[in-house]
Amino acid sequence: MSASTHPESTHPESADLHPTSPRPGGHLSLVSVGPGDLNLVPQRAREALMRADVVVAYDLYLRWVAPLLDPARQEIVTLPLTQEKRRAEVAIERAAAGQRTALVSSGDIGIYAMAGLVFEDLPDPTPFTVEVIPGITSATACASLLGSPLTHDFATLSLSDLLCPWEWIEHRASHIAQADLSCVLYNVQSRARQEGVYRVLRLMLEHKRPDTVCGVVRNAYREDQEVRVTTLEALLDDRFDMLTTIVIGNRFTQRRGPWMFTPRGYNAWEAGRDAPAAGTPAPERPAPAEAAPEHAGRVWVFAGTSDGSALAQAIAGDGLPVTLSVATALGASVAPQHPGVQLYGGPAGVQARRLALRGARAVVDATHPYAQAITAQLRGLCADLGVPYLRLERPSSLNPDPADLDGLSVVDDLNAAAAQAAARGGPVFLATGSRDLEVFWTAFLAAGGQGAQVFVRLTPQPDVLARALALDVPARNVSALIGPFTREFNEAQWRAQGIRTVITRDGGDEGGFDAKRLAARALDAGLIVLRRPAPVPGAFSDPQALRRALLDLPVIPDLPVQSGPAPLETA
Repeated sequence: MSASTHPESTHPESADLHPTSPRPGGHLSLVSVGPGDLNLVPQRAREALMRADVVVAYDLYLRWVAPLLDPARQEIVTLPLTQEKRRAEVAIERAAAGQRTALVSSGDIGIYAMAGLVFEDLPDPTPFTVEVIPGITSATACASLLGSPLTHDFATLSLSDLLCPWEWIEHRASHIAQADLSCVLYNVQSRARQEGVYRVLRLMLEHKRPDTVCGVVRNAYREDQEVRVTTLEALLDDRFDMLTTIVIGNRFTQRRGPWMFTPRGYNAWEAGRDAPAAGTPAPERPAPAEAAPEHAGRVWVFAGTSDGSALAQAIAGDGLPVTLSVATALGASVAPQHPGVQLYGGPAGVQARRLALRGARAVVDATHPYAQAITAQLRGLCADLGVPYLRLERPSSLNPDPADLDGLSVVDDLNAAAAQAAARGGPVFLATGSRDLEVFWTAFLAAGGQGAQVFVRLTPQPDVLARALALDVPARNVSALIGPFTREFNEAQWRAQGIRTVITRDGGDEGGFDAKRLAARALDAGLIVLRRPAPVPGAFSDPQALRRALLDLPVIPDLPVQSGPAPLETA
């Protein structure tokens, strides 16, 4: 006996809500139709739609399942997107009137959807039968397109504050990050709610690494589908909408070609790997109280560039013990070898840094001028801990007078840079580093640019190069080199590649800005410069002035100092 002949034999309506008390009259099916691909609509949902007398839905969802409907026989009720409660009321009214009714929702109707509204208004006792038909959620649909990012524990979080106070959303986001759960962000960005997602991402960065693997999916399994893998820090430069879902990995999530995945756990998770900064037990990590004595009384130097590492060595030469924290393994490999410089090898994240910085003599922030996330984090930690904060800011190479930019184009973000480069046409050289590549690549292609015309110069790190190749950047267009690069080197490379436009940051002399500007001018190539963020108030531009300020700080009693200080160099 087939299910099509007697569908109750496999999906008995009497078993859905009141299994022992079937009720006469109408029937209400709460139907999940998944992400929008008819092939992914479950068979049970198809049967409910085809058997219904009345179908209630938002118009978009009806278009997804139109082949299953018969408008000549069925009553089709559509209500606008903001009238969810009225849709639920209409469905209940029709079922109570004795009609077989289907209420349709995308994804799974019980997750951020219509089922809850129905049960809120459902009469008790209920004069009709009810069934809830599950479906493929946005989280699982997007995860399937990205690979397997949700293999272990994860959370979902809606960023819509229409039905939930924003304070609750931030509170939940913070705890998700502290627990180092993978998570899926729904309702990411609307026209009226532009900044909320960036606040949540910054909360995530307080407890997760900047290079945490993340995925962005737009229009999953629908026309104009977009799928890409990126990093948590890079998301801060991105733009989203309500059709976008963000998947944020945990500390074990990895990238494999165009995919991202989280290991299942158990023996696949390496002992000794960094534990979440807070919120869960971490037996493989030293107890928090042990971190402070190791670095107490020392000057912490956070360096993302070569001049930061040189500053750490100079401070140690002044007789002050230094702990140097660098952003990457490559930075650690070129760190100065000095008896007074200790390389920090502990976990990242704001809570780990909070523990490690207790009792520090001072924090010197010598990170890149564009590294806003870490600068904001360090300033906040120092204010909380009462540790002196000193910022070394490379001087800008740009004339502050907009009328004297010497033909340069200064833009606010990578999207504007990509649009200008695409409009100019011809090969483009992106000289801003690997973290900008994905955002620029996506924006450049969207602006009509050709991927074969994008050339990049990246540090020779396997994960960095893998990310570039995963974007389909042609291998012949990728240079793996460590700077600094001279004007002559830039000019020779760009001439060979036929570069028409160069995109760079205002990195100052230390960042090789003038060498890029002069090379571009010699080739009559356009130079687009990303505008530098506003400097930190009171920042030092002279390393020697910063070193003198450090020596003027009061010595913390009963904490170790080296013999010295040695005289400052004056050259």
